[in-house]
Amino acid sequence: MAQTPVKKPSFLRTVKAVAWSFVGLRSRGDYEEDVKNLNPLHIIVVGLIAVVVFVVVLVLLAKWMVAR
Repeated sequence: MAQTPVKKPSFLRTVKAVAWSFVGLRSRGDYEEDVKNLNPLHIIVVGLIAVVVFVVVLVLLAKWMVAR
C-alpha cells in the first residue's frame, strides 16, 4: 500500500493555514492534514503576529476615517 508522503512543516504553509482559519474557509480534510503536519508553536506565533497586524490595521483605518 502506497502512503502519501509526509509534508514538512514550513513557515509559508503555517501562514496559509492561519490565514484560511481567520477567514473561516477551511475544509475539514485540509484542517486534519494541518493538525498532523504543522508545528503547534509555529501556529501560535503566526496567529499572534496575525492578530497584532489585524488590530493595527483596524486602528489605522479607524484613525484615518475619523480624520476625514
